[in-house]
Amino acid sequence: MRESLAVYFRDLGDVEPSALYDMIIDVVEKPLLEVVMQRADGNQSRAAEWLGINRNTLRRKLLQHKLIP
Repeated sequence: MRESLAVYFRDLGDVEPSALYDMIIDVVEKPLLEVVMQRADGNQSRAAEWLGINRNTLRRKLLQHKLIP
């Protein structure tokens, strides 16, 4: 991750980064949710516990990433 960020900033040159936090979260969050939900056999309560977040928060994120209907 550090190396990827170093390349990103190098490629930007003199341009200021924008919405960097959101960009990183978007890249990391969806695959994390996919893997955890698969390992939890689709059990949202278990997955939320493993992630250390509230089940409602997990559900909102799953909907946001279109991982559940």
